[in-house]
Amino acid sequence: MRRFVANRLVKTAAAASLFSSNKTTTTTTSSTPLLSRFLTSSPPPNPIMPSHSITLDFINPKVIECEYAVRGEIVNLAQKLQQELVDKPGSHPFDEILYCNIGNPQSLNQQPITFFREVLALCDHPAILDKSETQGLFSADSIERAWQILDQIPGRATGAYSHSQGIKGLRDTIAAGIEARDGFPADPNDLFLTDGASPAVHMMMQLLISSKNDGILCPIPQYPLYSASIALHGGTLVPYYLDEATGWGLEISELKRQLEDAKSKGVTVKALVVINPGNPTGQVLAEENQRDIVEFCKAEGLVLLADEVYQENVYVSEKKFHSFKKVSRSMGYGDKDIPLVSFQSVSKGYHGECGKRGGYMEVTGFSPEIREQIYKVASVNLCSNISGQILASLVMSPPKVGDESYESYTAEKDGILSSLARRAKTLEDAFNGLEGITCNKAEGAMYLFPRLHLPEKAIKAAESAKTAPDAFYARRLLNATGIVVVPGSGFRQVPGTWHIRCTILPPEDKIPAIVERLTEFHKGFMNEFRD
Repeated sequence: MRRFVANRLVKTAAAASLFSSNKTTTTTTSSTPLLSRFLTSSPPPNPIMPSHSITLDFINPKVIECEYAVRGEIVNLAQKLQQELVDKPGSHPFDEILYCNIGNPQSLNQQPITFFREVLALCDHPAILDKSETQGLFSADSIERAWQILDQIPGRATGAYSHSQGIKGLRDTIAAGIEARDGFPADPNDLFLTDGASPAVHMMMQLLISSKNDGILCPIPQYPLYSASIALHGGTLVPYYLDEATGWGLEISELKRQLEDAKSKGVTVKALVVINPGNPTGQVLAEENQRDIVEFCKAEGLVLLADEVYQENVYVSEKKFHSFKKVSRSMGYGDKDIPLVSFQSVSKGYHGECGKRGGYMEVTGFSPEIREQIYKVASVNLCSNISGQILASLVMSPPKVGDESYESYTAEKDGILSSLARRAKTLEDAFNGLEGITCNKAEGAMYLFPRLHLPEKAIKAAESAKTAPDAFYARRLLNATGIVVVPGSGFRQVPGTWHIRCTILPPEDKIPAIVERLTEFHKGFMNEFRD
């Protein structure tokens, strides 16, 4: 093998000499170090390091301003501790890291929906569709659906670019699913398929924001995607505070107050972001409240940006999800009355296909001239990935009664959602049972956002450590228990209040251990810092 490598290298060096100077000695000499790198165990000489002339002042200040707490300092520390557990077992008072920081279900052992994955596998390797063994390995309806999807893709090429809005046939399927959900027509030409909902949010911020004088009304607490995206595009986040005392209620009077305050500062507010069900707060809006929000946007001429990625995650019988499009259409408002953008994703719900990066936005109420600009922005990215597009169509058109996969699909879906509801209730009760912690009901989504009523001594200790009190608590919790949560300060909150966001996603059989560790830690923390 070494002789083969040497011969190849000599031939390569000789060939290279044909394109350099005709001094053979130079070629021979220069090849010697190259050969020695392969034929000896000596390390290569240290490369010449470039001078570090680029500083933070050199890069875009909007990038520096941008923050994303969900993958921030606490998570970085957790990953470091996880590696230490591998390298030095027993080095910490826990044997595993329990990630409660991010809505990433399958990383916490949630299993994918069988029907969805069967269709994806068949679409990605259509050669097996004609094999006799396939009939015994895959359900008949997954085979049929794969053929239907492949027939909609030019050349049946899932590795090729698609239309910048997404494959037309898949958009037809998604539009039919929206129509079935809402009871009102949906146009496939209103759909832009994206790599998850996040790029769609960025796209709309890019469209709406032209300077710091452009504002976007956002709920506080908010999902950091919004503050980060507004910062990156150079706009102003105009906060409206959800009312924790009324279950994170959204009050129209608060919207009006913040809108007028922004106007007085010279900020032109262009859009209102509503997250329903809420992230990180877990509330589900009542339909009447949604009607008031629609009326407010119409009266003020605002674009309504409806983040509806948790629409399948509702855990209380007294609440139901209603899309803002359904609500506005039921009020008699059409395309010419209110600009509305709805976001959906395959990452959440019961499917949890975060890594597949599928999603869409439905854009209604914009003039043809504006639609042309949205398409132009979408086309810069060429298209979203095809697997994500296929998954988005499957999520909006799952197996139906009479299909071979219907019973197994329903069992998997109901099993996941009922387990999430139980986990949410267990964690909610656990938080409310701890001294100095209050936690609103988890009506939907994948998170709890309990409030920490910390002793003054703990707040002063956090100040001494030059960190926010909830970040101080989260770091201490991680170091003592291995439980990873996100400080509420990363989501913004009413000044002087402190929270943590905790997902309900760890496997159900691990929830008791989380409650036990959390309870033991919290008692010790309160005793240590008791005033």
